[in-house]
Amino acid sequence: MNDLKNISSETEIAIFAGGCFWCMEAVFELVPGVVSIEPGYTGGDVVNPSYEEVCNGETNHAEAIRIFFKPNEITYIRLLEIFFSAHDPTTLNSQGGDFGTQYRSAIFFTDKNQEKMIAKYINTVEGDYSDKIVTEISKFKEFYPAAEYHHAYFRKNPQNSYCKVVIKSKVDKLKKKLTNK
Repeated sequence: MNDLKNISSETEIAIFAGGCFWCMEAVFELVPGVVSIEPGYTGGDVVNPSYEEVCNGETNHAEAIRIFFKPNEITYIRLLEIFFSAHDPTTLNSQGGDFGTQYRSAIFFTDKNQEKMIAKYINTVEGDYSDKIVTEISKFKEFYPAAEYHHAYFRKNPQNSYCKVVIKSKVDKLKKKLTNK
């Protein structure tokens, strides 16, 4: 489902994988300038993978989000800042209690300009971490949307224990950061 051709001239796409896509989606829903977010899978070897296949490590896909944003309202660099603050880019194939290559830290660039911004940003912040940043940087190829029940998962399931314990703390952290800027 590579629909980069279908975005408006006023909208750009960012594709991030930072652990569970429910967490990433919930964080970026708070960001002004973000038009829409879609959870799904990218970076793997299987066409149109299922959630079960991805979770079982059968596809090499990462759980990711595709963000449609207005660059006149929020910059790609600002999205990178939020992405890096919303997860640990120094842990290989895991985030918190989630383990496996599907939970890896990865950025999928859509053009050379994004690729340059990512490299520059990582070079700038690398010293802020006690461990090496292991975020995978790859050219975007295909994005496969997750099943509908994964969309807006945090908003639809606030009483779910994973939402209450894991996602809510990430959302609260970003809310605090956004109000302090």
